[in-house]
Formats: sequence, structure tokens, C-alpha cells
Amino acid sequence: MRALLLQTAGAGGFVGQWLRSAIGLAPSYASAIGSAVTFVVVAAVLYVAGKAVVHPLANRLMERRGLDEHARNPLRKVVSVAIVAVAIGVAFAMAGYGNILVALATVAAAATLAIGLAMQDVLANFVAGVFIYTDRPFRLGDWIEWDGNSGIVEDISLRVTRVRTFDNELLTVPNSNLTDGVIKNPVAKDRLRVQFLFGIGYDDDIDEATEIIVEEAEKRDDIMDDPGVTVRLTELADSYVGLKSRFWIADPSRADFVKTRGEYVQTVKERFDEAGIDIPYPTRTLEGGIDVAGDLGAESFERDEE
Repeated sequence: MRALLLQTAGAGGFVGQWLRSAIGLAPSYASAIGSAVTFVVVAAVLYVAGKAVVHPLANRLMERRGLDEHARNPLRKVVSVAIVAVAIGVAFAMAGYGNILVALATVAAAATLAIGLAMQDVLANFVAGVFIYTDRPFRLGDWIEWDGNSGIVEDISLRVTRVRTFDNELLTVPNSNLTDGVIKNPVAKDRLRVQFLFGIGYDDDIDEATEIIVEEAEKRDDIMDDPGVTVRLTELADSYVGLKSRFWIADPSRADFVKTRGEYVQTVKERFDEAGIDIPYPTRTLEGGIDVAGDLGAESFERDEE
């Protein structure tokens, strides 16, 4: 095999021989041009063939292993890189630049040097992407929060993660930013606990208010029955008594969470109004006065003298 490759690649290969015989090009020029053309053609053919054959095989293998989309995306990229490396290595050998092993070693050495000198941040993000793949702190479609940002994960690659915010903005986040800090994944366990503090007046019936809060939660299909809603007296503030309601939502998204909480609070407020339960607001009383009696008396005295 090696002898066949060397024979094919010698003096520019078939292309070099054709350039010498058909055009009469000098052997040195014919060899150089033939090797370059051979390299490009072989690399392109192998790349296209690899994409057409290897990618479908890899996809079927991942399906048989039961890998989800979270795992498939980075593996597809690894397969693509491997196809490019093999295509370049074989083309390198066919063009007469050396055998396949030497070619692959040369490509690997050049890539390592480039990564080490100019792509330190990319390498850090690549390693972080591997950690995201193995640790699975979040998956595609999850709602995550980090460093004051939040949104839905749309894509996870080996370098960056793309997150769609709730204002419909697309954030491209380096993977190292997501592994170096704290990530909050509210929907990691497929359900979310929501809390809301209802404030009632000191003269209102706490038991009646608690019953209304529980009843309105139990009426809603989007609030889980198990675990059920709980209400606890948590605050005795200056102007209100605080009753904190805690309830669970199954398979939540950010939109569902906001919608459910808003509708639930509205119905409780309407029931409070019907029952005459007040939701007080803070009031401020200003006390004091200005003493102007002395000045007015002096003015009156002066007028009497006139």
C-alpha cells in the first residue's frame, strides 16, 4: 500500500505526469503543481465522502445508544473534525508530501501549536464544553439563570452556549462563563416551587384568608395537588400580616410560571375583595407644627398703635 502511494505520488502523481507529457511543462514545475492539485482533489473527495457516509453511520450509532440531542451535537462536531483530519492526512500522503502517519502527526502538531499559542480562551471554553456535556448542569430547552442573566438554552456546542432571553434576545455565552460561576436551573427536576406573600390587615380573619388562598390554588389545573399548596404566617409587618403561599408547577417554563402565578394572585385578590379582606398598603403620618403666634402678635400690636 505504501509503495503504491509513493508510486502514485512520485513526481507529482498522475497530474504531474500529464502536465509533463501533454503540455511539456518542466519536471520541477509539473511535480509541484501536480502535488498541489492532487492534494486539493483528494482532500475534497474524501471530505465529501466522509460527510456522506460517516455522518449517517454516526447518527445511527448515537440513536442506538439512546443519546439525546444534548449529547449528539458535540459528538457530531468531533466526527466532523476527525473527517477533516483524515482527509488532510490521506491527501498529504497522496500528494507526495509523506506517508499518512507522518501527515497526521504533522497536522496534529500544527493544530496543537496553533491552539497553544493563539487559542487559549478557545481551549478553555472547549474544556468547559466537555464538562457541560459530562456533568449536564442543563440541557437544551432548560431555563437557566447566571450572573444576572436568564433565558432558554437553544444550542450547546464545544465552545459556546446560545441562550434565548425572555426579551427574545440571543446570547452567545462562552462555556467557561457557565462553568466558572453558579448556574441556577429552576426546572432541572421537572417541577418548580413558587412562593407569593399575601398581606392582610391586622383586623382580618387569618383562617378565612388562608382558606381562600388554598381553595384558589386547588381550583387550578396547572398547580400540582401533590405536593399540595401550603400557607404559613411568616411576617408581622408594620401595616400587614404576611401569609406566604407555596405551591408547585409541573413541567414549567418561564412563561408558564409567570402566567400561572399572575392568574392565581388575581383570583385570590378578587376573593379577598368579596370577603371584605383588606390588602393594606403602607401609610405615613407626619406630626409636628410651626409656631408663628409670636410674630402675628407683634404685627397686630403695631397696627393698633397706628
